[in-house]
This record gives sequence, structure tokens and C-alpha cells, in this order.
Amino acid sequence: MDRAQFAPDFLLSLDGRPVPAELRGSIVSLRCHTGYEGLDEVEVTLANDGLRWLDERLFALDVPLSLKLGYAPNPLAQVFDGEVVARGASFPSGAAPTVTVTAHDRRHRMREGKKVRWFAIPLPCPGNLPLPDLATASLVTLENLMLPIFDPVGAALSVILGGVDAIVAVTDPGSAQKVIRKQADESDYDFIGRLAAENGWDLLVEHDGALGGRLLRFTSSLDHLTPDFTFGYGRSLVDFSPRLTKVGQILSVSGFVWVPAIKMSFTVTLGFDWDRMSLTLSIYPGVALVNATASDFKIEEPLTPASIPRKLVSELIPKLNRRLTATATVVGEPRLRAGQVLRIEGVGEEFGGLYRATGVTHTLDNGGLRTQVEARKEVWFGSIPLADQGAVPVRLSF
Repeated sequence: MDRAQFAPDFLLSLDGRPVPAELRGSIVSLRCHTGYEGLDEVEVTLANDGLRWLDERLFALDVPLSLKLGYAPNPLAQVFDGEVVARGASFPSGAAPTVTVTAHDRRHRMREGKKVRWFAIPLPCPGNLPLPDLATASLVTLENLMLPIFDPVGAALSVILGGVDAIVAVTDPGSAQKVIRKQADESDYDFIGRLAAENGWDLLVEHDGALGGRLLRFTSSLDHLTPDFTFGYGRSLVDFSPRLTKVGQILSVSGFVWVPAIKMSFTVTLGFDWDRMSLTLSIYPGVALVNATASDFKIEEPLTPASIPRKLVSELIPKLNRRLTATATVVGEPRLRAGQVLRIEGVGEEFGGLYRATGVTHTLDNGGLRTQVEARKEVWFGSIPLADQGAVPVRLSF
């Protein structure tokens, strides 16, 4: 909090060069949002006195734009590196005209067009083998001039899930085509998103460093469970709004699999044991759910031994992580990024503890620099004692 005594500062660059001083002086607000959902975005609003910035060529579409935020005289942190994708103007009747410039991260190019193709290793015999998802994701990312980074746990999980594909392809060459990844009339952006969901990955663009804005991280929540920042109610938290809900919550996901080699069907169920804070897996012959409740989710589409592990993971984990979510505002902290872990103190045992930042918005305007956070309490944090998380009952003193 001692940094609050310094003046907020920023550095906005277009095409690798800082914007001119007169343009910088016209900026009335900056907003930078990064997170798991959608594209990362920067929005710059300028006072357009005399319509001086109306036809400014500096804001041409596709021009690289980067933003650094912080407090003078300390070094600034780069929070965004992308490209200008839109510009607009406002001519209100009772206020000064403005110009707005919007930039997105470089994944916006992945949304252009749709493709139909498959990803496999051609062999003369017995036929094509599925290309591992790690290789497929890397190939598509590199095609779009970005560099893929895989966190260790996320990569290991993909290898485990992909091992099932390999077994199916080897033991039943005739069905190998069924487990080959196909991009069917999808954009690269949607295809990468589907790959990530089925492997338990979250996607983040790394904006700092020499290759900022060109690194796409495929990460798993299990890769990082220690707090990066600690915020306390009445101290560093400006506001905090947690929400616990069971709407849309499930305890397990089940799918039905037909195994042609033995001509039998099986029910495969992936669940979560809240008492032990662990995943459970059960397999039953037949197509009837055993002791099913309203909290058991059934996948209706036909599945194969190769497709069911990824389908169960992609359906269960996101729903479990939506059980307890929160929004918070803190004094401007440009080092805070999506994917980091926050330790929240002073809000009781149920709502306190560790949260994962899923979306971070930095805003700089006449109200100063502030940071808004969207967060979730992930199931994996349950393996850490509440006291170690900072989740302790509030003690009343009289």
C-alpha cells in the first residue's frame, strides 16, 4: 500500500514507439482486460478537442499497440501487447467529443476464416495414427505466429488422456480414424478452445517480457496453488463480493461406452468427493446410472473408450469451479494477472482463502489506477488447510 503515495503512470506505444506527448496529454482513460474468457483487450479514450484526432493515422488498424502501467518513479509493468482492431468516435450534444481506440491480443487473427482438416501421422500400415494434442495445439499456435508454452502438469495430463487414444489406435486399427483430431468448419480460435477444454487447460496470453503478446500459455490450475498476492478486508481490499451457489452444480458426470471387441456397454462416471477433496472414477456394466441423483450429469452423445476421458474432464471440472466465485477491487496493482492465486483474508472461513484470478481489469482515469478481479475458488484448493489459506472465522471483539 506504500506505493499509493506515488502518482499513477503509463506508457502507451504504437508500432513500437511511445505516443507523442500531445496525444498522451489527450488520453482521458485507459482500460486493460486480460483473462481466460475471450480475447484480451485494451481500450484507449482520448479527448477530441477541435476534432484533432479524428483522422489520426497513428491509429491505423493492425498497428501494434503495447501498454505499461505502474507508479512513478518505479519501473512500469507491461500489461498488454497486441494490435489495433477498431477505432470509433463520439459526438455527444452536451459533452466534448472523444475518440476510442480498441486493441486485442494476437489471437484475434485465429478468428479469421474456418478450416476443415485433420491431424494425424500417416503410416503405410496399419494406417494413420492420431497426432498428440500437445503437437496439434503447438502446430496451430505456430501457424498463427505465436509461441506455445505448456505448463508441466497440464502437459502431463494431456499425455495421460492421449495415452488412451494411442491404445485404441494400436489395439483396434480400424477405429483409429475415430480418435484423430478433426477441425471441421471451425476457426483456429474455436478449435484451440475445444482442445483446451478437453485437456483441462486454461489459455492465457503472456504480455510481459521480450516476447510479450506472442506467447500463448496452455496451463493447468494444478501447476500453481501458492498465493501471489494477499488482500485483506479493511486493508487492501476496496470491495469484495463472493457468491456461493449450487445452481448448475453437479457431483458427477457419466457417459455410456460401447466396446465392440467384447460387445458390451459400460457406464463410466467421473465424480468429486468433497469430503476427501479428490476425483473418483467408477465403471459399471450396462447403461443404468447407479444411485443417480439430480446432481449427476449424463452425457447423451455416443462416446468411445478414447473420447470419454476428455469429455468427462471437460464437463466436470469447469462446473465444480463455478461453485464459489467472487469479484473484487483493489488499489491499482499492475503486476496482478489472470491465472495468479489470491489469498483473501478477513472475510470469514467460508468466503476467505485462496482464489484463482480468471479475469483482471486495470483502469486508469481521473479516479486513479484501480484493479478489478474476477476469481473462482477452485476445488484443488481444498487440499490446503483453511488456516494456511487465511480462511479463518471472524472474531468479534467488544
